[in-house]
Amino acid sequence: MQERSKPTTAELEILDILWEMGHATVGDVHKTISARRPATYTTILKLLQIMLEKGLVRRSEKGKAHVYRPAQSQSQTQTRLVGDLLDKAFRGSALKLVQHVLETKPASREEMAEIRKLIADAELKGENK
Repeated sequence: MQERSKPTTAELEILDILWEMGHATVGDVHKTISARRPATYTTILKLLQIMLEKGLVRRSEKGKAHVYRPAQSQSQTQTRLVGDLLDKAFRGSALKLVQHVLETKPASREEMAEIRKLIADAELKGENK
């Protein structure tokens, strides 16, 4: 399977819409983005065409409209992006990544409890191997 290009910020915004909706036409994406900020239909169309070329979305035809859907799940894309960030910015150190995140944007009490649970679960999985 070919390596997919990494999405830009604008492409991630479109992917977020597609992940939420499952599939959408250019008009659907344009309407959603335009509700947040100014955007032209042709810009959204061009971005989706580029995303198709990059392998980030798939397209099918329904009547005259092109329907776009994400080529990968949100989880798959996030895993690839975080893995790349971990390797490039933190030399593969999960500790440095987590430390940086917690220093940059403090977690709420609820988030800290969930982080502790994730760590405990990871330790259990490690013991069971």
